[in-house]
Amino acid sequence: MRLDTYLTRGLGDPEQIMREEFQGQYVFWNTDEYLDLIRWMRHYNVSHPGRPTLRFVGNDLGYPGPEAFDQVTSYVTAHRPGVAERIATLYAGLRPARSASAGAWMGQQLAKDLASRRAEAARAERALTLLCASGRPRGSAGRAYNWAVQNATAVAQSFTGYAFPDEEFPERMRYRDQAMADNTAWWLAHTNGRILLASNNGHVAYTSDNPQEFPEPVGAFLRKKLGRKYVSVGLTFSEGSLNALPDFTAGQPQKYAVDPAPAGHNEHTLDQVRHRDFALDLRTAPPAARAWLDTARPTRSYGLYWSDQDPETALGRSYDIVIHLHRVEAARLWAFTSVKDGQSYR
Repeated sequence: MRLDTYLTRGLGDPEQIMREEFQGQYVFWNTDEYLDLIRWMRHYNVSHPGRPTLRFVGNDLGYPGPEAFDQVTSYVTAHRPGVAERIATLYAGLRPARSASAGAWMGQQLAKDLASRRAEAARAERALTLLCASGRPRGSAGRAYNWAVQNATAVAQSFTGYAFPDEEFPERMRYRDQAMADNTAWWLAHTNGRILLASNNGHVAYTSDNPQEFPEPVGAFLRKKLGRKYVSVGLTFSEGSLNALPDFTAGQPQKYAVDPAPAGHNEHTLDQVRHRDFALDLRTAPPAARAWLDTARPTRSYGLYWSDQDPETALGRSYDIVIHLHRVEAARLWAFTSVKDGQSYR
């Protein structure tokens, strides 16, 4: 939302916003390439005033940020004062401080005992229920109500996501992917535009390559919600380098070299095509190609953590379109050093 304000109104410094918000599991977005993208989007909006405005919004539930709370409390103070005090009481202690570090906040949530996490989730849910029960006002205030409900929903999603016990990790991941799909569909319905959803293959696919831990991906939920309006685009590559965390305890990513895909992998066969980089529309594939695409075989799958395990994936059952690149290079991550106030600086 802070980056969106920069794109649409020119307020704020995108580099500072990224430095403060893209932490913890979102540290992979602290890159020169992402900053270039944000600045290009702002330049496009300024230089094309007659065209639809490019926006940048989120759909995940890791960190709600203080702005979501502020939007809810501002709305009820102005339009539903009868519930304002009760919602403020429920949010007391939940709202991150204005100076909070996103990465540190997420770490603190995971470190809390289960009973505390569940109690906080219950409070966030009660605030959402109170807001919805207050009713949608008529006129221009109705749009403000829609935004307040969505922000209250985002707050509730965040705390509910942390309320799952560790032994229910697959259920937590199913809830997370469902929330991301719901939020994406909400943005689509309330912006009257088109959305390019940037995520890893494991989220945008129709089928999970690790159903024991990630039962149902965002792509499956979005296909149920949007039908053919949702198009799943997967990315494969043969060789190069990428950024990943060494393990679950690491705080900073490392750069890893990736050798050419071995024989038997989907990427190995795709790399034999005469084009080095290409996009393939799987929806129009002829029967012979369809049979190959619908067969599961080892396929690289990189998320937060480095792994040399290549799960079996049937490309034709996971994606509508595949973009294959011969070689990729790791994004240029910013270097960080910790300081006493808990903030990180480039």
